[in-house]
Amino acid sequence: MIDSKLIKRLQAVVGKQYVLNKDSDLITFEYDGSVDRSQPTVVVLPKSTNEVSELMKIASTAEIAIVARGAGTGLSGGAIAEQGGILLSLTRMNQILEIDPENQIAVVEPGVVNLELTQAVSKFDLYYAPDPSSQQACTIGGNIAENSGGPHCLAYGVTTNHVLGIEVVDADGEISWYGGRTREHPGYDLRGIMIGSEGTLSIVTKAILRLSRKPESVKTLLAIYQDLDQASAAVSAVISSGIVPAAMEMMDDLAIKAAEPAVNAGYPENAGAVLLVEVEGIAELVEEDVADIEKVMSNYNPLEIRTAKTELDRTKLWAGRKGALGALGRLAPNYYLIDGTIPPSRLVEVMSKIKEISAEYNVPIANVLHAGDGNLHPAILFDERNDKETKIAFEIGGIILKLCVDAGGALSGEHGIGIEKRELMPYMFNNDDLDSMAKLKTVFDKKSLLNPGKIFPDKTESATTTFSQSSSVSNTGKGAYI
Repeated sequence: MIDSKLIKRLQAVVGKQYVLNKDSDLITFEYDGSVDRSQPTVVVLPKSTNEVSELMKIASTAEIAIVARGAGTGLSGGAIAEQGGILLSLTRMNQILEIDPENQIAVVEPGVVNLELTQAVSKFDLYYAPDPSSQQACTIGGNIAENSGGPHCLAYGVTTNHVLGIEVVDADGEISWYGGRTREHPGYDLRGIMIGSEGTLSIVTKAILRLSRKPESVKTLLAIYQDLDQASAAVSAVISSGIVPAAMEMMDDLAIKAAEPAVNAGYPENAGAVLLVEVEGIAELVEEDVADIEKVMSNYNPLEIRTAKTELDRTKLWAGRKGALGALGRLAPNYYLIDGTIPPSRLVEVMSKIKEISAEYNVPIANVLHAGDGNLHPAILFDERNDKETKIAFEIGGIILKLCVDAGGALSGEHGIGIEKRELMPYMFNNDDLDSMAKLKTVFDKKSLLNPGKIFPDKTESATTTFSQSSSVSNTGKGAYI
């Protein structure tokens, strides 16, 4: 129970102004990138690792649930304090503590915004490779919690491939370091266990990140196709040819219809699909790869293949892709966003089935995807004010996620499980698998106080194709991220 005495203890750690418990303050923290809502009992904003440690000790003694939160751009309900309790906002811990250009690493606090890190190291001709489309707002701590991806993770890998070490605080307030400043570290990979654990094992308070050298040359292509099957086949062919672009993104006709009037990226609105392909590296090799990619894509009858001539052209093409979901408000008040993965070789088959599902239910589904690595993002369009439409949207969502798993894929590529997909975990894991993962949590969090109720299904629930929650419904508009 959080009473006045406990509030005073929290205030003694961080200062009175950084403990929020008025409804007018708490409402800001009751949701993330979804529209599911649950108000925390109190929000605390620590400034240091030691403050996080002291707060965890207080929560552990009082046996109160505690949820860590970054910028709140997540799309699986992971930063929502579903059971109330303490919400730990880490946005004040926003310092870049060290930049080591010689060894190409940076040491940062969890509240550092993803894009701001790249901006800070750009003067050394470096950048931070993981690039979620919410990178202008999302924080490193949240990226680590969800093992976030992004368009350029096709070639460079997701967050775990760029985190060398992390400082964490466990549920008892103990401070530990996992990993270090080098790529190799002896012993069990506890760093790897923490990354993607969605704040259920420990809270990250510092991170040592691997930086990348800016490429000598970058070329961006836009391939325009009459229909989705042609574009999907072109993606599979490029990947199977052995060429690995830095990024390979796809948008279907509905996504183009929404994005082009909003962004004016230069996508033809009558196209069935477009592919946005980027190649980076040594100038001579880039030219060779671009020629090879164009040759492969030309086998699937593109209407046109364009190459960005200037940095402005390239920026415009990417603005269309990154602004696609925010523009869906032109088509419907809400969308339910799926984040499943499949092998790229199954892309034609699965995308065709998604179109069939859309026609069968007479529900529009706009598709925006990290096509190169098979990370799908179908957005089921509907109006949440209509209960029937909402129910059907969740039913379709379950069907598509099962389709992904049946195709050899996974329930999530980068958004995490959170609240959104927890009751679907039995699609992918048997009871022994789930029990083993649950036992791991007890090693770090014996009282189950850290982000309780996330990832794992309730024992009394079974996987169905219908969702019982509205946690993954997202509002369309300017603030929509993927």
